[in-house]
Amino acid sequence: MKTTTGIPVHNLENVATLLNVLLADEYVLYTKTKNAHWNVKGSNFYELHIFFKNQYEALDIMVDDIAERIRSIGHFALGSLKNFISVTHMGEENHDFDKSKQIIQTLANDHETIIRIIRNDIIPISEKYKDLGTAGFVNCLLEKHEKMAWMLRAYLS
Repeated sequence: MKTTTGIPVHNLENVATLLNVLLADEYVLYTKTKNAHWNVKGSNFYELHIFFKNQYEALDIMVDDIAERIRSIGHFALGSLKNFISVTHMGEENHDFDKSKQIIQTLANDHETIIRIIRNDIIPISEKYKDLGTAGFVNCLLEKHEKMAWMLRAYLS
């Protein structure tokens, strides 16, 4: 069944494309955070293990919410690692897990990358594509990433 919410079909296609790239970025960040959770070591292992768990659980909810937003505007969400890797802005790093500060810095940088991408996309989603619902939705994601990045940076201070 076709979505008839008052937003032109081509606008929704463009918004879905932006959201699918965001979904890929979020999924890669989720995977990197889970990797940090599994492999971190050092004198503050337990604290960071729990910290990373809280972060990847929050990211898991965000990933699901983005995929459901894509579906709610009448499009399909990307769902394969191959598709995610083909569109993501995120890079993959090999970390020395003895250096938790390096891992934390990478995750903080990735959150800030997503923050910049969302800031870039909010205006076109709202003004060009006339999708205020999605603009509000991604604004909430922006706020969550700002808080998560702040928490990561606090470890580096």
